[in-house]
Parts: sequence; C-alpha cells; structure tokens
Amino acid sequence: MGQSFFGSNLTTERNRLKTNERRYELIVWDWDGTIMDSTPTIVQCIQQACRDLDFPVPEDSIASYVIGLGIHDSLRRVVPTIDPKHFPTLVDRFRYHYLAKDHELDLFQGMRDLLENLRNQGFMLGVATGKPRRGLDRSLIHHRLEHVFHGTRTADESFAKPHPGMLLDLSDRLGVPVRKMLMIGDTTHDLQMAQAAGVDAIAVTYGAHPADALRSANSLACLDNVEVLGNWLMQNLYQNSQVPAESSKAS
Repeated sequence: MGQSFFGSNLTTERNRLKTNERRYELIVWDWDGTIMDSTPTIVQCIQQACRDLDFPVPEDSIASYVIGLGIHDSLRRVVPTIDPKHFPTLVDRFRYHYLAKDHELDLFQGMRDLLENLRNQGFMLGVATGKPRRGLDRSLIHHRLEHVFHGTRTADESFAKPHPGMLLDLSDRLGVPVRKMLMIGDTTHDLQMAQAAGVDAIAVTYGAHPADALRSANSLACLDNVEVLGNWLMQNLYQNSQVPAESSKAS
C-alpha cells in the first residue's frame, strides 16, 4: 500500500485554530471534478480505452457517474459484461490515454486562491480521492499544491468511496474528530462516504454528477461554482455563523 502524504508542523496549525471558534477544523476535498477540472478528460479516456479493445463504449453519463470510485471499481461498472481477465488491460489503456493528457489539466478557476485563503486563515485542508497515490502526488507537484494540504488519502492506500475509510484515516492521523470535519465533493460517492463517516458535507455541481442527484443526497448545501462555494465557506465556517436550513440547499 502506498504511503499517504501528511504535512508537517501540525502542532502550529492546531494552535492557530484555537484563536477563533471554528465550526470545522479540517476541510477535506475530493480532487477530480472538485479541485481539478478533469471530468471531461476522464470520460473521454474511459471511452477511448473501451474503443481500443472493442468493448462497449459507455455513454458520457455512465462514464462520469463512476468517477471517484477508484479506477478498478470504475471500469468494472462501466463494462460489467466483459471477462474479468481483460480488466488489467483496460486499466492500462485508460492510464495510457490519461497520462497523455494529464499535463493539460488545470484547477477550476478561483480554486487556488480559495485553498490558499483557507490555509492562511488557519483551517487544515485534506484530500480524499479515488486517484492512485502516484497520480495525486504527480498532480500536487505539477500544480505546486504540496504545501497547501495537511494530509491526503487515496483509494489505493485505503478503502475506495463510498466506504468511510479515507475520512476516518484523515481524522485519526490529523487528530481531528469527525464532528469538526467538512467534506466537499462533486459526486454522490463523496456524500455517501461523508455520511458513513459521520462527517458534514457540501456538494458542488460543476463536476461529474448531475445537480439533481446531488440535491437529493445528504448535504448541507449544493453549490454551482467556485465563487459561490467560497462565499458559502466564508459565511458558514465559524460557530457564530448559520448553516443553511435543509430547505435552502440549492444555490
């Protein structure tokens, strides 16, 4: 199992948190479709991998639905009828196409500023992603975000979503109780993982899963873009702010 990344100097960060009463200490992010504008590319790579091997090519909605589950679980779901012995080859073809495009991907507009602003305010930041460790580390380095996150967990070193394992690992390793954690993601897999872990969650609709599916899931809010997300966080991260009622989830 790969080594998870956990940032240093946690004592300093925890002491900074004591200066204000915060509703949450640790904000955990999904990666693809939440921080990284990668959903269309992942969908195209899944489809091209299937074409390469003359397997049934999933529609966009099916290919995007499985994003976040981890590559092996994802591909088993999009082509469930093929012989399992072919899955390793399918995974290899997906990785071939994805690595050819990986360097072209970018963060959603405004995301870098939002992350750095939260970190500068003293919030701890984490990642829980279906990406493999090597893929996440490569992306963190390429986008110069290694310094931003206090801890990260990936599907190949824990349980894949919607199992709560990645969130519970972060809670344990960073010393933050689940009641002081907030999960942010673009799929129902993220929301189900958070619910199973006892962690509050908010959904963003600019990623892989449709807004209707996210709004029917269990979350504090369902937000349509990074600017709205940032505004919600600034208004709701402190104890004296009011979390929106269930009836006002939609942005």
